[in-house]
Parts: sequence; C-alpha cells; structure tokens
Amino acid sequence: MYAVSLLFSRGVHFTLNPLNALAPSSDALIFLGASGTMALAYTNDWSSIFTANWLHGSLLHILFNMLALRTLVPLTAKEFGVYRMLSIYILSGAGGFFLSCLGGVPLTIGASAGLCGLIGALFYFGWSRGGSWGKMVFDQTKSWIFSLVLIGLILPNINNWGHGGGFAAGFILAFLFGYEERRRSGNIDILICAGMSLFTCLLLFRSIFQGMAAIVK
Repeated sequence: MYAVSLLFSRGVHFTLNPLNALAPSSDALIFLGASGTMALAYTNDWSSIFTANWLHGSLLHILFNMLALRTLVPLTAKEFGVYRMLSIYILSGAGGFFLSCLGGVPLTIGASAGLCGLIGALFYFGWSRGGSWGKMVFDQTKSWIFSLVLIGLILPNINNWGHGGGFAAGFILAFLFGYEERRRSGNIDILICAGMSLFTCLLLFRSIFQGMAAIVK
C-alpha cells in the first residue's frame, strides 16, 4: 500500500529530513483509507479505522514499523497462535484509530496502532502467565512501553491516541481470546482471522479503486 500511495501522489515529496523522505501526499493517503477527523470530514467513511493500519507516511515510517513487526510477530504468534495474532493486530489497529478519531487527531496512518496491540497482548500474557518466562515477557513489554512513551513525547506528529488505544485493545483482546497455553487455537480462531482478513482486504481494494477513479476525474 505504501508503493500504491506513492504512485497515487501527484509528485513525491523529497526532503533532506529523514522523517519525511518519500512521503505520499495527504490526498493520496485520504483516498486510500487514512483515518482521523480531517479524513472523516472528507470521506465520512468509518471503515478507515481498518485501512489506515496499512498505510505509511514516509520511507522511514514503514521501515521502522517493519523492524518492529519482525520483533513482535514471532513472539506473539508463538504465544497466541498465528490466527489470534493476526486478529489482534487487525482489531487493535482499528481500536487505536477509533480512539484517535474520538481524540481529535486530524489525519492518522501507520501500523503502530496494531503493533501496540501486539505489545498489549504480550503485556497481558506476561502478567497473566507469571513464572520466569512470563516475567521475562512482562519486563520486555514494559521496556517497549517506556520507549513508546518517550518517542511520543520527543518526536512530532506521533499519534499517542492510536498507540494507547491499540495497546488497550490488544490487552482486552488477549484476555478474551486467551493464549496457547490456556486454549489451543481452534476453528473459531480461524474463522475470526479469515473474516477480519477478508474484510480488510476488500476495504483496501475498494480504496485503491476509489483512488484510481478520483485520479481519472
């Protein structure tokens, strides 16, 4: 979706500032499903809370989130199973962007809401499981939370509403879904994951086609 957003941008934004290098235009991001109060005022489409999780605002933005995914996904999949992990990522991302809209964030995108959902799920796992392994995971998630808070205070344009909402949603979903040691993944987890994945893919394809139609006009 990042590559598509660059293609839809009328001129890519080049800058020496690494935070904004290869940044898609705001119009392209809104057409493709960015969320926030400004995007909602233009599109009136609340499904953007699902699509915004798959868009990024710069090359550094997507690289940073991919590195975080590389760390979080294997651990979350190990403790919750692949199906529950993906469902937590999608739903906590939507939860983070929903809270962002309520908090008045004008334009918001990125995988960080879903990533914070995975951190919230692991935080619950470590706290709930206990023992040496549970404590290790719990302590690791506390260090990630500290880093997120620090980044949110230092860097501009960080969506702390999205981070907080994603974390809270991930914690709640982990409690509701359970983890592998308590309940092995089953058909219900596959159905939820398949439903959420299909729903999100359909929304993303719709956003692409709507964006193409807007460019043609």
